[in-house]
Amino acid sequence: MQFHLKILCIISYLLAPMLGAQSINPPNIVIIVADDLGYGDVGSYGHKFIKTPNIDKLAEEGIKMTDCYASSPMCSPSRAGLLTGRTPYRTGVYDWIAPDSTMYLPKEEVTIASLLKTKGYQTASIGKWHLNGKFNIPDQPQPNDHGFDYWFGCQYSLKHVDPEGFFRNGEAVTTNGYAADIVADEAIDWLEQHRAPGLPFFQYIGFLEPHEPIFSPPSLTEEYKEHGKKAEYYANVANLDQAVGRIIKKLDELNLSENTLIFFTSDHGPAQYTPNGYFNKSHGSAGPFKGYKRHMFEGGIRVPGIFRWKGTIAPGQINETPISNTDLFPTLSNLAEIKIPKGLILDGTDIGPIFYNEKINRKKALNWHFYDPWGGPQSLLREGDFILGAQWNVGDFHKNGRFHPKEVAIIKSGKLTDFKLYNIKNDLHQEKDISEMEPRVFKKLKKALIASHKDVMLEAPYIHNQ
Repeated sequence: MQFHLKILCIISYLLAPMLGAQSINPPNIVIIVADDLGYGDVGSYGHKFIKTPNIDKLAEEGIKMTDCYASSPMCSPSRAGLLTGRTPYRTGVYDWIAPDSTMYLPKEEVTIASLLKTKGYQTASIGKWHLNGKFNIPDQPQPNDHGFDYWFGCQYSLKHVDPEGFFRNGEAVTTNGYAADIVADEAIDWLEQHRAPGLPFFQYIGFLEPHEPIFSPPSLTEEYKEHGKKAEYYANVANLDQAVGRIIKKLDELNLSENTLIFFTSDHGPAQYTPNGYFNKSHGSAGPFKGYKRHMFEGGIRVPGIFRWKGTIAPGQINETPISNTDLFPTLSNLAEIKIPKGLILDGTDIGPIFYNEKINRKKALNWHFYDPWGGPQSLLREGDFILGAQWNVGDFHKNGRFHPKEVAIIKSGKLTDFKLYNIKNDLHQEKDISEMEPRVFKKLKKALIASHKDVMLEAPYIHNQ
């Protein structure tokens, strides 16, 4: 018996390198999403004043993606795209979801969490959810209906100090302190007290910072007082960074880092400062790019994107490959060796080769569609260094306020017009339309964008107004 056991051990040892580490031990996955954090709001992406040593260290220890995109310039659609790997309009999430809205992420949508559960992953959603209009009410799907065994969170953005509106697995929770600390504490507690050691896990962490209403620790705000009215925003991002650092530190202390893939990003670009409006403390930076949240320019959709996987991803890398948060679904599916459900239409691409400094094979160009950006309904497509944008021929039909289900019919009826082509490498601020200078590129991308728009709108579902 002992002889046979020894032989088995020797065979297993010899076969391990050929089988690959992920076959034996699938990686843990932690996705961290900031709320309204601009491309230029952290030190590693160029901010000169905000101190973000923990996020910067994450980039130093892994890959900083320079051309990382959210799937929408608005929060709810972007989160739907991230979790499903699909252009948000395919899922019926068209805009930010207001309280009591009939818009929500349908239960039938396959999410990263529900997919990983089929491989035995433990799953936890912690922080902002914002994928339904009726939070913690059985009328609409909740986090547990989308594959999360454990969930702690709130429906949408709350004030950052002593926030009211958090629930844990369906039960109301009283929370005190700053939102970033509350979310980090819960994430750490789950790692220590609720996670079963030895089994793979997926943590989806949604911070509330730096979305309004902004409140920051006075001690941190004091550090930035020389920046006047921007001080509290800067302190808010700094507090977010400290919270992220505590989670990363705990992963390191629990010896989980070498088998944990971490991805840090934002749901879209920064909110535009409105001194007399809701965003009166928002002083976010889109870096060198044009536009803000709700804009279909780079500033609205390009976001920080950082991967760390100690022992697998070589540190200190900077990668210019264009990627989207919709790429996470197919990438994680492949890492966990899970087959994509038959018939499921994805828009993302497996970007796993990037982890090994290899090129990816993107068959479907990155694309965006939004009915209510500044400037009217628009669609975009990026391929290589080129961005092609187009207006919809339905006019600027949504006049502020909440999304209404009747608008889906208008959204689905739109046709593309007024195309503009930009070389995003040479023209970061998207000032010069080069359609006539690059006729072949223009013709190719125009055809692709029209086809993409048609395909997405064909699947886009109607929403009942009840």
